[in-house]
Amino acid sequence: MFGAAGIDAVGETGTRMSGTISVVVVDDSAFMRKSLAMLLESDPGIKVVATARDGKEGIEKIREFKPDLVTMDIEMPVMTGLEALAIIMKEMPLPVLMVSSLTTEGAQATLDALALGAVDFISKELSYVSLDIVKIKAELISKVKEIVRSRSLVFRLQRIRTANQHIRGPVANRPAALRTPFIPPKHGGFKAVVLGISTGGPFALLETIPKLPEKFPVGIAVVQHMPPHFTKSLAERLDGLSQVHVKEAADGDAMEPGVVLIAPGGQHMTFARSAMTIRVRVTDEPKSTLYHPSADIMMTSAAETINGPLLGVIMTGMGKDGLEGLKLIKKNQGYVIAQDEESCVVYGMPKAAVDEGIANVVVSLRDMPETIVKVIQGDD
Repeated sequence: MFGAAGIDAVGETGTRMSGTISVVVVDDSAFMRKSLAMLLESDPGIKVVATARDGKEGIEKIREFKPDLVTMDIEMPVMTGLEALAIIMKEMPLPVLMVSSLTTEGAQATLDALALGAVDFISKELSYVSLDIVKIKAELISKVKEIVRSRSLVFRLQRIRTANQHIRGPVANRPAALRTPFIPPKHGGFKAVVLGISTGGPFALLETIPKLPEKFPVGIAVVQHMPPHFTKSLAERLDGLSQVHVKEAADGDAMEPGVVLIAPGGQHMTFARSAMTIRVRVTDEPKSTLYHPSADIMMTSAAETINGPLLGVIMTGMGKDGLEGLKLIKKNQGYVIAQDEESCVVYGMPKAAVDEGIANVVVSLRDMPETIVKVIQGDD
């Protein structure tokens, strides 16, 4: 657990809650505070120990209750969520889950929050009564639990604390990184890179895509689990920082060298062959998948459509989306790179590939861009 309220948390009534995850909810809407508390506390392992109406009050509650996790609205009076987040990351780093509106403005502000150190975000629409309330509740609860239990996130936050205190040297009790030595593939000729990523993805992509060379020799397709508007804002931000061209994929886009296509939020990205060109197909089908977009759908379609081996990359995120697609890539003589546990926000998607034995190499986020280039270019 992260806060002092962690394994032996003390709630507002002073009752001991052994093993309970403690949460502070910060939102200027009374309806949102009540809704989020209701959804979170429907799980007996989660306790909302306090709520706050703005960032200033939120900071006070966090200092008082020392929670394991905070949900933070962005637009609030007195002190905004971004202002409060900056103080939290400087003075008392802990996991913060932003509550964002599904708008272009909300997406841009959320990306700012993720850059400041927020772990992930949830949609404001999550708390409204809808036919998907059961699915929504399960997703919110699983996200909170995975984030709080993330061993790698513990050490990421410890590193922030260490940096804030201007202390040099390794963090005590730091886990050994799970990495494998890089052995270049026996063949070259990779036709494309397909990358799946989720929780912690925007930060990881910002550490990876801008470091790829301008004349990257193949096209790159990315599935980042995000709702509509968010993927477009992410693509625009990456494009402004990168030597390669980054855009949100649109139906009919061609897979081209030096171009990164990010699947649009809420839809799947698949591929079709048109003459000698591989083109994107954006579709709502299948609607039954847990994620829209889905890394499995994208990777499987690429493996079935593109003639020749693919480089599959799987990075930070919950669950195991991408595993089935990577299996097919590996079966078709492709190569798989997985991000290591230490550098993941949540070690779920890469772990599934590693546990299944299909990852050719496991590398840190720091080494990811160089490893991708080496595999594609065939460098030793």
